[in-house]
Amino acid sequence: MDGSGVERVRLIPWSEGDFWLLRRANSPEMTEHLGGPESEEKLADRQRRYVEPFAGRMYRITLADSGESVGSIGYWEREWRGGTVWETGWGILPEFQGRGLAASAARALVEVVRRAGGHRALHAFPGVEHHASNGVCRTAGFTLLGPADFEYPKGNRIRSNDWFVDLRTGSETGQEAG
Repeated sequence: MDGSGVERVRLIPWSEGDFWLLRRANSPEMTEHLGGPESEEKLADRQRRYVEPFAGRMYRITLADSGESVGSIGYWEREWRGGTVWETGWGILPEFQGRGLAASAARALVEVVRRAGGHRALHAFPGVEHHASNGVCRTAGFTLLGPADFEYPKGNRIRSNDWFVDLRTGSETGQEAG
């Protein structure tokens, strides 16, 4: 739900039939901050990972009122600063960007991950220059912990911001990031 209590998006567990969405999101525009488009083989590997059971889950984001697919979001485990945390990432198709849908999906995902349990923190690591995704984190109630260096994809060094949600308290603030 958004701040008004109106459900704007729904998170639908990723399925075999969602490969088309991976292909749509594999454009230069959508992968600019992720090292560029992937090969068809890498997309097929990603699809297999998304539908096989793993610690975490991927979702197709749909509009609550029409059911139209607008993007994807998910969470998975990451080793971070001496512990295991949940990490999240998302993508909204270009024709749906700028409407607050990613922030609505991120808020919904926080509640899903909080109920799922397992780790005490959810992090997002958008590139420091990716203003839209940093704005999603801010709007969705994440707390900025500071910059961090990553390699993603392998061989591509990026400078990211570390955004955090404390899943133990129901609060999106806190200093313990493990």
